[in-house]
Amino acid sequence: MTVTANPSLDRTLEVAGLRRGQVHRISAVHVQPGGKGVNVARALVSNGVAARAIVPTGGVEGRQLIALLTDYDIEVCQVPSAGPVRINVSVVEPDATVTKLNEPGATLSETEVSGLLDAILGNIADASWVVLAGSLPPGIDPAFYAEVIRRLDGRGIRVAVDTSGPALRAAVAAGPALIKPNREELEEVMGRKLPTVADIGDAARELRDSGVGAVLASLGGDGALLVDADGIWHAEAPAVVRSTVGAGDATLAGFLAAGAHGFSALRQGVAWGAAAVSLPGSTMPRPGDIRPESVRVRARIDGGRLLQAG
Repeated sequence: MTVTANPSLDRTLEVAGLRRGQVHRISAVHVQPGGKGVNVARALVSNGVAARAIVPTGGVEGRQLIALLTDYDIEVCQVPSAGPVRINVSVVEPDATVTKLNEPGATLSETEVSGLLDAILGNIADASWVVLAGSLPPGIDPAFYAEVIRRLDGRGIRVAVDTSGPALRAAVAAGPALIKPNREELEEVMGRKLPTVADIGDAARELRDSGVGAVLASLGGDGALLVDADGIWHAEAPAVVRSTVGAGDATLAGFLAAGAHGFSALRQGVAWGAAAVSLPGSTMPRPGDIRPESVRVRARIDGGRLLQAG
């Protein structure tokens, strides 16, 4: 089950080059349902894994979001809200440079926040994972995800968190089973720069020592790093980059679909992410797009060395 507290309509515009203050001719437009949790659910169902998506929806934009989601076999639980779903715009240039313009989202009232929490707790009976993903809209306390983690404690459901800033710091303190930060988000949580893969691995081990079950750090062109109970794994794959929008969400989905444990799951996650960046907009990969055999995985052993794992 995925929770997207701040869903969006994602418009991706492809242009020959972005020049401030100039008129641009758009070569392609993609309009897709968005928000990190929505993207994770889309990636899962596109590869035969059942997923339920919890989303606040309001306004004409909310109705359009649900209409777009009907193209996917996702069970959608709508939480009514007065404010409209936000619209995010990504401008993509031929070299895959992405300029993003993200709306903050509509403010949720106390009643709407309570309704969102009730929807989460009321739809977990058959869930093995709950994915809390994306930014929180105005009106929600940064500790909202942490509160969900605490409410789910002891119910046999693992929680994965993919967010940033104060919401991520609060969630880390609650001890989720998995977090999926990028390099910048991890640096913000740790309060220091992490220039190398080894530095990121050390930071992830510190977070595990503090109570986080596993850390899956997405590193853009440098692949991804997993630190879990079995060790430290780094994986990367060649990719022809068209759009990076949603690639981290595809990585998380692939990792979860493959069991969320060890280098085999990391390989699948990186393969899904590499496939996603080759597709337009925030299109999620399907089985024919994914090539796990192209992923190189290395394991870190004592002494800090990275050895080939397969």
